[in-house]
Order: sequence, then structure tokens, then C-alpha cells
Amino acid sequence: MNVDEKTIAAELQRLADASRPVNEQAMVARAVAGARRRRLTWSLAASAVAVAAGALIAVPLTLGTTTATPASGPAGLPANTSAQLQSVRDCMPLGGPVDGMDTRKRYPADADVKDFRELVVYRDDVGSTALVGSETGFVLCTPQKDKEAFPSSPVFTPWGSALPGDLDAGVSGPLTVDAYTTETDSNAMSDDDQSGGRYRVVAGRVAREVTRVEIDWADGRRTDAAVAGGFFIGRVPARVNADGKHLDTPAVTVTAYDQTGEVIDRRAEVPYAPLGPVSR
Repeated sequence: MNVDEKTIAAELQRLADASRPVNEQAMVARAVAGARRRRLTWSLAASAVAVAAGALIAVPLTLGTTTATPASGPAGLPANTSAQLQSVRDCMPLGGPVDGMDTRKRYPADADVKDFRELVVYRDDVGSTALVGSETGFVLCTPQKDKEAFPSSPVFTPWGSALPGDLDAGVSGPLTVDAYTTETDSNAMSDDDQSGGRYRVVAGRVAREVTRVEIDWADGRRTDAAVAGGFFIGRVPARVNADGKHLDTPAVTVTAYDQTGEVIDRRAEVPYAPLGPVSR
């Protein structure tokens, strides 16, 4: 075999050159440059991932954001404090609401006083009237100066005015008027009071966005009702007609406002309707 000595010599020289001592500074410089390139590469990759992730998250949030439909009525019944529980018991001394046909008789026995809550109370400088309710219906309660002095009877009325009642029965919007009637308050009785201590009372249910309820009594008076927990009630002293014999009970207008003062619902010309008998 012929050997090319020049080729062998060149190859040995190349190997010798490759085995020369390492230039440490050059190696360090190359390492730093490589690290910088890697950091830049990872930084760009991380940014791209973040942008992509942001896009993935933003799209569902944007698509999933909707305006919640306002609740049509109260969310539920509040819990009674000990004082409220006593007021409810005082209102229903028979252990529950009474029958509209005979106020000396209990409404059916399963309508028990323990199931009722003091929902909202309107107080003035004479006395008060409360809307007291259960899951199925309500009564109006007006504490008397003397428990035996012409008390207003806790006549039961189902929510929605038809059995079986529930908290959503009869609700068609943010404002529902459940009662426009009269209550007697013996605290207001006096010799010169032709109305006999009677008050016109309006009460009902409101959606959670309602923060104020105004009642136009159609006789020159306008008052704000008490509002709490999705319920409202208001009252004014009743007046007697020009004949001096009958109460003046014109139709009322009830208006609901939100926290910005905007009108969100109104019930005009609500007729007077004494709470009547309820059969089962």
C-alpha cells in the first residue's frame, strides 16, 4: 500500500492543534453568550405562551359575561330575632293566623305561628304596622295600646291571593302590591278622631334592586314605605268622606325606585280591597 507522507503529516498537525490547551476566556465568553441566547429564547417563548393563555381566558370571560336577570321577588324569609318572634306571637295569640270568616277560629292548624317571620315594619309617631309572612302567605299586625282594645285580626292571605301560595306567586315584575286595606290602631283613637283609629295600609313584595317605594295616596299625601329584604309596607291615618260616615279609600299609585333614583316599576290605580275570607 502506498503511503502519502504529506497527507499523514497534515493530519497529525490537525490532531495536535485540536489538543491545544483551552482558552478559558473564550470559553466563558461563548458560555455567557449562549446563556443570553437561551434566556432570550425562553423569554420570548414565555411571552408567547402568556399571550396565548390570555387569549384563551379572555374569550370565555367575554362571551360568558351576561347581565343577570333581576330576581322577581324576595329571595326568602329572614330569621326572626327574639324580639321579632315575640311580636309575631303577640300578633297571633291563637297560635297562628285566623280564618277570614270567623276571626275567633284559627286558620288551618298547619299554618303555625312558628312558620311566620316579621318581614318589614312601618313605624310612625303613633304606632306601627308590620307585614308578617310565611312561605305560603301573610298577615298584617298592628300592636295595640291594650291587647283587648279593638285589635285588628291577623287574617291570613296567601301570596298571590290564591291557594296554594308561595313567595313567587303572583309576581310579574320588580313590584307586587299584595295588600291595600285598613288596620285599626288603638294608639290613635281619640274623641275627635272620626276614623276610629284606622289606617290605610299598602304592602307587598319587591325585587332586590328596589331600594325605595313611594305611595301616592291620591288625597294629597305621598309617603315612602318601609323596605326590607324584598318586602315593603306603608300606612297613613285614614280620613272620612264628606258624608262623615265612610272612610275615604281612593285608588293609590305605588312606585319602585332603584339606588340611583330611577323608576323601575309602577302600579297605578291600585284599588282598595279589604282582606277577605280565604277558604282552603
